[in-house]
Amino acid sequence: MFFDQWEGILRVLVVGTLAYVALVVLLRLTGKRTLSKMNAFDFVVTVALGSTLATVLLSESVALAEGVAAFAVLIVLQMAVAWGSAQSRRFRHMVKAEPRLLLHQGEMLDQALLDERVAPEEVLAAIRASGQVEVADVTAVILETDGSFSVVGAPQTAGRSALSNVRRE
Repeated sequence: MFFDQWEGILRVLVVGTLAYVALVVLLRLTGKRTLSKMNAFDFVVTVALGSTLATVLLSESVALAEGVAAFAVLIVLQMAVAWGSAQSRRFRHMVKAEPRLLLHQGEMLDQALLDERVAPEEVLAAIRASGQVEVADVTAVILETDGSFSVVGAPQTAGRSALSNVRRE
């Protein structure tokens, strides 16, 4: 249960090191885009790469060459999706989400919040993180395609504070 044999541990050390090196080399060869902020497809590829690495490490029935081939297939497919997205608007709309306006001119857009499953407190947190204090000073909060928030500020008059749901003692 805790230990079978030294041969298995040696295999994990050798194959794990070689598989890791192969993965790093493949990621470096494919450029920065492969390691960029993740959208849904990048996330799927990252999880699949991790799963493949674990399988190569722990399954004696999967050879190192097969694992490296699987890494290459996943990375090439991810690159194809990225290339297709850059080349074709129609393809981009099929595989990538659109940014969504969650707050406009200091007003929460309730339906957008519901549709995107975002709580108003998350929008307020994004406003605070951007350095803004007054919600009225914010022109827009956008949920970006990678799940991050962009806050666009504009000078306006006083209004509801983004600090309103922060405990004060």
